[in-house]
Amino acid sequence: MSNDGKIGILLVEDNPDDAEITLRTLNKGNLGNPIVWVKDGEEALDCLFRHTHPEFDESGGPGLILLDLRLPKFDGMEVLEQIKRDASTSKIPVVVLTSSTQQEDIDKCYALGVNSYVSKPVKFEAFVETVSKLGMYWLLVNTPPVRAD
Repeated sequence: MSNDGKIGILLVEDNPDDAEITLRTLNKGNLGNPIVWVKDGEEALDCLFRHTHPEFDESGGPGLILLDLRLPKFDGMEVLEQIKRDASTSKIPVVVLTSSTQQEDIDKCYALGVNSYVSKPVKFEAFVETVSKLGMYWLLVNTPPVRAD
């Protein structure tokens, strides 16, 4: 946890439009949580395992990861697998937020330990509402486990 008690969010999204909508929606909800946006799987893994983002220095890392599946360098499945395999990150809630509705992707993500799988709505208003609900649930309603360090 950071000094103000707010958990940080790691947004892993290569589409700048989707990232902007997600960031604006989370910020509009006045959640006040620090958010780091990374644009590919390699940058996400660097952030998590090499602590390349100072926003997470005090908290030891994000308390929630919003992860797209279709990413450059390392895809979301590879990122998810590495997160859930490592004891220092395995308890971080990971929500896959993706355009894929393929049952194979859904099944594989749950087999790898994802906490939630959400398909991005195509319509703008529905996408904003979905992100808002995700933020409210995972940041205000859910009680996360204590992370191993």
